[in-house]
This record gives sequence, C-alpha cells and structure tokens, in this order.
Amino acid sequence: MKHGKKYRESLKKYDVTKKYGIVEACKLVKDLHYVKFDETVELSVSLHLEKNQTVRDTLVFPHQFSAEKRVLVFCKEDRVKEALDAGATYAGSTEFIDKVKGGWTEFDVAVATPDMMKDVGRLGMVLGRKGLMPNPKTGTVTNDIAKAVGELKKGRTEFRADKGGVVHIPVGKISMSENDTAENVTTFLSELQRKKPADAKTGFVRSVSLSSSMGPGVWIDYKEEA
Repeated sequence: MKHGKKYRESLKKYDVTKKYGIVEACKLVKDLHYVKFDETVELSVSLHLEKNQTVRDTLVFPHQFSAEKRVLVFCKEDRVKEALDAGATYAGSTEFIDKVKGGWTEFDVAVATPDMMKDVGRLGMVLGRKGLMPNPKTGTVTNDIAKAVGELKKGRTEFRADKGGVVHIPVGKISMSENDTAENVTTFLSELQRKKPADAKTGFVRSVSLSSSMGPGVWIDYKEEA
C-alpha cells in the first residue's frame, strides 16, 4: 500500500521500532495526527490462539467517544413498550423481521429475547454478514431488555478476534486527552486478559499497537499478566 506524503512525514517523527508506554503511545498518536477531522483511535492486539480457541465479548469503556447507538430489539408485542422505555430506537417482532429480510439495516446493534431467536436466526444472510446477529455471548440475546439496552446506549462495545487472531477495536478519538484514551486502552487490555482461554499457551498477547484512522501505528510495551 502506497502512503501519502503527510503519512511518510509522520513516520520521521518517532522511532517506528520502539515500544512505548500506554500514555506515551496515546500522546504520540495525537502528535502524529495530520488530517483535519477528529480521527478514531484504534487498538490492534495480536493474540496467540489455537484453531479451537477464540475471544469474543463486550465491554463499556470508562470514557465514551462514539455517537449514541440505534438499538433494535426483537421481542413479542407485550414487551415492546418495555424496550422503547429502556431507550431502544425500534422494537417489535414480525414487522422488523420482514424489514430485515428485505435488506433494512438502519440500526447499529440488535438485541433479541430468547423466544425470538428461532425467527431471528433465519436472518443470518443479512445480520450475520454485517455482524449484527444477536448473540448470548455478547449479552444481546437476553430476557433483561432494560439492562442490555441501557448498556448499549452507554456505549457497550463488542470485540472479537478475527481469523488471524487479531482484535481490532476503537478506543477513543484524537480530540480526547491522552490520559482518557490510555484508561480506555488499559480497561480493554485487562478485559482481554480475563477472556484468555484457560488452555492458552504462554505468550497469549503477541503484540499491541495503537494508531489513528489515517496515521501510522505505534507499538505499545505491554507486559502480559501472569
């Protein structure tokens, strides 16, 4: 991939081979920012996972930075008011299943009560492709609608390792202070450590890097917990 002049200039401002402390890395990413819009700060963590291992969950960052999410709740009619009162943007059953079948995806996250999953599960071609399928592992298949919607509105973020064993997750905005971004990074790394598979080998976390949407990556000096 060929990078532009500003990107190449930013590479000259730091040691690309050095590993930095978390706060220092967050400050450096801000200093390397060269575009006019408020970029997202992204964390990439490479994990040592065996073929039968995966990492997937959600968390709520201490410092929020994303726009409020539009939440769709698949539920029976007698729970629609409960979902809407909790803050859901949309709630219902058949009418929304039919809309999604037709390709409608004007929402950011979907929640479903367990009794709806038989029908919602048939929407895999639409929801699965966009990563919107409700899943009990991420708390989006639940009877506790109010809790799920409340946490999602607060910015609960899903993360998962891709096929290469790398987790990519937004952790802030360039406009945030480096200390707030650093706290989000630390929160995520601690959560990731808790989700470490019981049979994971030594060296679970291979590498950690931080970057803005358009900027170069900065390596983080991360010591994996014993």
